[in-house]
Amino acid sequence: MKAMFTGFVAIIAIGIAAYFGLHEIGFSSADVYSTSNVRLDDH
Repeated sequence: MKAMFTGFVAIIAIGIAAYFGLHEIGFSSADVYSTSNVRLDDH
């Protein structure tokens, strides 16, 4: 049971780190798949 909770915490930590890390280095889908002709609203 302890290993399962440790796994859940690890998955959550990796997900949060990936979310912020990819946004920081510019790999969000809005940055990658838009061109100068596309206007996207920043949220």
